[in-house]
Amino acid sequence: MEEQLNAAVIEADLSQLAIALLKGVVYRDGDERLWGALLNLQARVRDYVMVLGLELVLDEAEGYAFLKSRLDEGDVEAAPKLPRLIARRPLSFPVSLLLALLRKKLAEFDAGGADTRLVLTRDDIVELVRVFLPDSSNEARLIDQIETHINKVVELGFLRRLKSASGPAGFEVRRILKAFVDAQWLAEFDTRLAAYQAQLVGKEAADEE
Repeated sequence: MEEQLNAAVIEADLSQLAIALLKGVVYRDGDERLWGALLNLQARVRDYVMVLGLELVLDEAEGYAFLKSRLDEGDVEAAPKLPRLIARRPLSFPVSLLLALLRKKLAEFDAGGADTRLVLTRDDIVELVRVFLPDSSNEARLIDQIETHINKVVELGFLRRLKSASGPAGFEVRRILKAFVDAQWLAEFDTRLAAYQAQLVGKEAADEE
């Protein structure tokens, strides 16, 4: 009877984990009980999602886990085509730029070793991006545009809004960003920034014509 009960608990946890991961990222600080179940059952979870053509990415040190498609573009011809469960979302140049800047800021923050949470104010983020955008005589319009990009990054899960009763709300840079903007990508940061800036300048010039 006890074995049956334990098996039922495991199956319930496995189902809950699969559903949570299919919905999005699972964070250690979001649900410690669920995170503990994931660590205990990660081998079962990996086997389960593999049937769906997915792979579990789990970073125990940073405290996050998510699912990604197992097949790379180069593997598509060599395997049966399956429906894509994890959608790819194309990003605009400004959003990509903001992600790159936040990733570099996170690397600098980690190098300092002062804390585990990087928290920035809206003004901090605006100043990060402003340097790389074309000059604008309309300050309010520029800030509105940057706030739109910030909202998109929040929606993607790379920033989390923090409520504050005594001052402006801050944003925590989620450490999962490291999994999407890797060290090699970051090493080419300056080259990529030049490309982004050229693209943005060209777009601005086209908008003014």
